[in-house]
Amino acid sequence: MKIYDLSPEISESMAVYKDKSEKRPRITATRTIKKGANESRVEIDSHTGSHVDAPYHMIFNGDTIERIPLEKFMGKAIVLDFTKIKGSITSNNFKKLKIQKSDIILLKTINKSNKKFNPNFTYLEKSGAKYLASKQIKAVGIDSLGIERDQPNHETHKILLKNNILIFEGLDLSKVKECNYLF
Repeated sequence: MKIYDLSPEISESMAVYKDKSEKRPRITATRTIKKGANESRVEIDSHTGSHVDAPYHMIFNGDTIERIPLEKFMGKAIVLDFTKIKGSITSNNFKKLKIQKSDIILLKTINKSNKKFNPNFTYLEKSGAKYLASKQIKAVGIDSLGIERDQPNHETHKILLKNNILIFEGLDLSKVKECNYLF
């Protein structure tokens, strides 16, 4: 079995959402081998690199991450290649695909794990979120630092999270092909 690591490397020079300095990781050495062992301290915003958005992220009384059953984080996944789409992924992009209840849908786009944030990243538009919610998927992931862009009231997030669909953001899908996987 081949295993793919979908998380980008954590470094002080990695891309962070909207290039906000407060989201940039800080890594400092706290102990050296001369003192017995090399140790470091990592300070990181919870929305940096690959991460999961739990319902609480956008819903007042939504579940926090520790209240979500582990089964929601794993299962049958489908990587969908949307690298030819610039802008938004809509419901029309899903209609001919075989998406089933409890699938984990991973959206591979032209977004890349660069060192600089791209404000024009490809994102999931609210009609696409509504379509995925109607299919009762388990989770959706994307290779950008956000699943939506410039949508009033964070509609994509709220549609998904109100339907208990976890959101994985900041995935590195560059090495995986469109196919079925165990996530």
